Amino acid sequence: MTTVLAVSGLSKRFGHLVALDDASLEVAAGEVVAVLGPSGSGKSTLFRCIARLTEPDRGSIQINRVAYDGLKGRALRQARGQIGVVFQQFNLVRRRSACANVMTAALPSLPAWRVALGLYPPALRAKADDALASVGLAAQRNQRADTLSGGQQQRVAIARALMQDSCILLADEPVASLDPDAARLVLGLMRDLARSRGLGILCTLHQPELAAEFADRILSMEAGRIVSQGTCRA
Repeated sequence: MTTVLAVSGLSKRFGHLVALDDASLEVAAGEVVAVLGPSGSGKSTLFRCIARLTEPDRGSIQINRVAYDGLKGRALRQARGQIGVVFQQFNLVRRRSACANVMTAALPSLPAWRVALGLYPPALRAKADDALASVGLAAQRNQRADTLSGGQQQRVAIARALMQDSCILLADEPVASLDPDAARLVLGLMRDLARSRGLGILCTLHQPELAAEFADRILSMEAGRIVSQGTCRA
């Protein structure tokens, strides 16, 4: 399998606190890798450093075998398109439709006047509709985000991430606020998208049983270190 994400020796310190200590991992195209660990184990710091939302102190990050950790400015903004990000709290504009929220993924590439007037190009609307259909929400395209269930809102967030045509999807506790049925639906959807689109997915979770059910491999973290890695599926 093709490696889409390779992390080596990633470390981060906040004052005297070692939040991430020499973390190394790989994620292949079509693979779902779950990261488990208690609160404070370094899962979210790992996630944020890979996404370059937090700058690591040292270590290397490669996306499709191209160095990502040293990029800055425009080069970093362009490279970020290779990484789709899904957060626990959805981060949707509550008063806007599902389709409008999905199209916000394209905001950096659009003139400000189009965004202000809501005049999105037809091709972008069509792509957003396709993304919503891929997560089972075609019928909800015009529905306001704040009228959707938690599981539906997370699926809108996933559709938004798909708009970037990324090769890697980082999902930080994507089902922590969902009930068990919605959580399984969302994780099953993510696994199916990994297979059908060749996405590599790195997903932080609290629930070992969900990781065992939906992930191909599990990484366990303690005190900022990856302490074990195991295969879930034959």
